Amino acid sequence: MNSDCYRLLDANFNRATEGLRVLEDIARFVANDASLSKELRAVRHALAEALGTRDIQLLSSRDSVMDVGRESGIRVGGERDLLSAIRANAKRAEESLRVIEEVARLSKSGIVLDASAAERLRYATYDLEKRLAGRVVRTQRAAMIEGLYVVVDRQAAGDRSLAELAGQSIDGGANVIQLRDKTSDRSSVYREATVLNTLCLARGALFIMNDYCDIAVAVGAAGLHIGQQDLPLEAARRMLPIDAIVGVSCEDSEDVRRALEDGADYVAVGAVFPTSQKADYVLSGLESVGSARAQVGSIPLVAIGGIDLQNVASVIEAGADAVAVIGAVVMQPDVRYAAAEMAAAIRTARERGQQHG
Repeated sequence: MNSDCYRLLDANFNRATEGLRVLEDIARFVANDASLSKELRAVRHALAEALGTRDIQLLSSRDSVMDVGRESGIRVGGERDLLSAIRANAKRAEESLRVIEEVARLSKSGIVLDASAAERLRYATYDLEKRLAGRVVRTQRAAMIEGLYVVVDRQAAGDRSLAELAGQSIDGGANVIQLRDKTSDRSSVYREATVLNTLCLARGALFIMNDYCDIAVAVGAAGLHIGQQDLPLEAARRMLPIDAIVGVSCEDSEDVRRALEDGADYVAVGAVFPTSQKADYVLSGLESVGSARAQVGSIPLVAIGGIDLQNVASVIEAGADAVAVIGAVVMQPDVRYAAAEMAAAIRTARERGQQHG
């Protein structure tokens, strides 16, 4: 019984640590999440410490050559994506931890192990799987935040249809549509958001809800955009599904640092230039874009505030991945044409930067 149990422990210890190591490296090298990587490493090390004093017994019981399950005949067919790899390796680790836990509870195994410790590690892995999967999906979604980002503002739109403005913006090359409505009642905002979200899904654009986390959740928005005085990012994250991205408006480097620390999926800096769309704006200047670029690393950087056809190239050259505009598109007589001009100017500036880079 004792030898068989050690063999069982050895096999499941190996499976658990292998699965945890794959997750740790995905967190480190793909998600670029140092905190998640560190937590996964801590679980792996805790498991190794729990069984570390039994290395000789575990190795002595190993018989991988004669293992009847070595050639199970089961093969995973087809290509796997990153989420599938996370799921498979998390399940491998979680199931193996459960086996270790059950062996620890066997009264006649002759092995003294802390079953509750294995249980704690298993539940920690459940939580880490969820967080890592969410982070990877959000990273993939946030990668769409580039080029032209149009803010459909109710007040700026006047009596024009927000859906028509959004549709024309997408026709012109907008990749992201944000709904910003500070004046309508919440019921009206919900109806607007529902229409815009459906439109963006059909047209392959991202729909971002400004400020209202509950409405973002209700309509299934791709993400939420919050300012410094809005619901804290941590609280918003608890309400949103794991695949919803959160962007944060920042005025200075300290705001950017805090947003990154809190786990923002993208950062917006500004106002880069004077703007008439926000009465209480703080002018951060073009230099704030370059400064933020150095801080955010691979996270998408959006520049906002007073950006138009004349100055957009300088914003891209300073390091912005996307430019968020209201007046330069939404308030123009031909929205589609204005969006197309802005999108083309962004592409030209980016291509010029790549050539010189």
